[in-house]
Amino acid sequence: MWFITTLIAAIGATILWYVAPKIYKLDFLSLMLWGASCMILVDHILGFESGSFFEMETEGLIHNSILLGIIMLIPVIIIWIIIFIIKKPKQNIVRR
Repeated sequence: MWFITTLIAAIGATILWYVAPKIYKLDFLSLMLWGASCMILVDHILGFESGSFFEMETEGLIHNSILLGIIMLIPVIIIWIIIFIIKKPKQNIVRR
């Protein structure tokens, strides 16, 4: 389910990229989320043995896969916010 969570976030970021102003750098956020979705899909395909393709529980520290997907989104959003903060002042500088 962490694949589905990341995929939904990627689709949402892409839709917002088309609708929202370009100053929010949503193209970079959607690119990061689509890259993560592709990597998780490849991981699922290569690690698939039998049974359910989308599991609701994991064997790691976090047992709920939806919660794992949300926690995996946090570093991506933090990186996007940092890049947004760094790039935004450069756009506001008036060149003489």
